[in-house]
Amino acid sequence: MPPSPRMPAWVTAGVLTLCGLIVSLQQTLVIPLLPDMPEILGVSADDASWLVTATLLTGAVATPIVARMADMYGKRRMLLISLLVMTAGSLVAALGGSFGPLIVGRAMQGFGASLIPVGISIMRDQLPREKLAGAISLMSATFGIGAALGLPLSGLIHEAFGWTALFWSTAVVGAVLIVVIRLMLTESVPGSSGRFDVAGALILSIALVALLLILSKGAAWGWTSVAVAVLAGVAVVAFAVWVPLQLRTPEPMVNLRTAVKRPMLLTNVASFFVGFSMLMNSLITTQELQVPTETGYGMALPVVTAGLLMVPGGLMMLVFSPISGRMLNRLGGKPTLLIGSATIGLAYLGRVLAPDSVVTTVVGNTVISVGTAVAFAAMPTLVMATAHRSETASANGVNSLIRSLGTSSSSAVVAMLFASMAVVVDGTAYPSAAGMDVALWLGAATAAIAVLVGALIPVRGGEESGEEREHGTARKDGYHRLPSKSS
Repeated sequence: MPPSPRMPAWVTAGVLTLCGLIVSLQQTLVIPLLPDMPEILGVSADDASWLVTATLLTGAVATPIVARMADMYGKRRMLLISLLVMTAGSLVAALGGSFGPLIVGRAMQGFGASLIPVGISIMRDQLPREKLAGAISLMSATFGIGAALGLPLSGLIHEAFGWTALFWSTAVVGAVLIVVIRLMLTESVPGSSGRFDVAGALILSIALVALLLILSKGAAWGWTSVAVAVLAGVAVVAFAVWVPLQLRTPEPMVNLRTAVKRPMLLTNVASFFVGFSMLMNSLITTQELQVPTETGYGMALPVVTAGLLMVPGGLMMLVFSPISGRMLNRLGGKPTLLIGSATIGLAYLGRVLAPDSVVTTVVGNTVISVGTAVAFAAMPTLVMATAHRSETASANGVNSLIRSLGTSSSSAVVAMLFASMAVVVDGTAYPSAAGMDVALWLGAATAAIAVLVGALIPVRGGEESGEEREHGTARKDGYHRLPSKSS
């Protein structure tokens, strides 16, 4: 179905991309506030960390559920519902004034994570074929753009207007997007019939919450603590129940038969490792720029300065989005994924070998960001090439979830690494120079794994869905040819 006559294709792409950008920004919204929140709210530092964890948990749970409901009940409808919940969460956080309402608001903001996969599926339905690659590249890049730009932007807003201004700003943007989408964007493709898999959604939610609590709080609780052991048991049991349930359910929460197909499975595995290396880049770079020079590698820059030096990476992801789109059109999804992942790995190697300086650190961070943008652009292409049209949002939702699991795992691994390889300067522990080198080598290794996994993705038949092979509408780059008006 062509785009609504009231909204040109470039406006559709722009509005949906802005949805993705605001989601990515709000996920890092409170990170600059964390050092001040214990004093502001009268809570411990561990309690304050729940401002990040709450959003992570609800985002992980909401993404596959909302994406599946989008395929069944309408993508525009679920886009609006997610935006409403996210915007309401911003208002709750801004008006609450205490720790409890702020946690509730942050949890509600997590629903916005589903906007990216649902937005990509709407693009597939509504945008002309020649504009689809560039739009998907930009939408995919918002996952990293927001992370790169969110930290310095949030810090500046916090210093200038106070912490509540962060939530008021996302509430205003969310409200504007709701109005624009409600008035101008039409439903693209009717939802599929069938019953929503409530049991599958509940069990998957339990498994994901247990797993993500381990990854996000394991370092604070202790990896050998009773809490971590219990949560690990819950996650294992929940997944053990969930998998056979999905296989025998007529309308499953996640179509595992599609998920285990070689193209889809390998794409999701590569996505995990690209997400892992992406967040590791941010964690390493902020440490290098801020820690004392006595560590042997640190540059002792102020927090605001370090945040601003992260901006070039985010801007280059934005600049490279149309280039990634052209790569997808000319080369296809698999080569684009390989080029992006290889760029990440080579940039990590360069950071290991290059002398420590502000310039080399910023350049290395920027090149890794470019590689991430290129790799992220390829993932929806490969996912949609395998998934049936009726499962587009759901398949992209699972891929987004896998990427999130990669970033969460990266955070946990880096925390363990830096804690085990630390040096004390003026009574404070910082990652040692050796620990930083190990982290950089680990970043290169995860990117290399993404390249190896991506190389195994089948070329023939790997970028066309069963639906399209049947009708002869597949293209070399993995996009689905939309029917003409006459058909």
